[in-house]
Amino acid sequence: MTSVDGKTTDVRIIFRTEEFEKFYNSLNTRVKDKFEYTFGLVQTVYALPVKYIKTNLYEMRVSVGSNEYRTVLFAIDNSNVILSTKIILLNGFLKKSTKDYDKQIAKAVRILKDLAL
Repeated sequence: MTSVDGKTTDVRIIFRTEEFEKFYNSLNTRVKDKFEYTFGLVQTVYALPVKYIKTNLYEMRVSVGSNEYRTVLFAIDNSNVILSTKIILLNGFLKKSTKDYDKQIAKAVRILKDLAL
């Protein structure tokens, strides 16, 4: 994204894991549009409305209708996601229950470990 004067306005680069891509590609167009809007905010807005969930993981929420989609993310180059310039989306899911949620966090931890960042 570039500003009017031609300078880059992005404050963050977003990387996606294969697991996140599989999740994203399974979504319908309406949900993908909302995700794209959220990605734009993550890339261009300094202060992010994300939730700290575990040790070094954060959660990005996307609501479409009554559905709550969650994406577990990791700040690559800083322990504080707001100060980070590189973020990786580890996995995404539709939150249905706390049990599902716990499984997805464990999955994100495994993905991060496999990436060896």
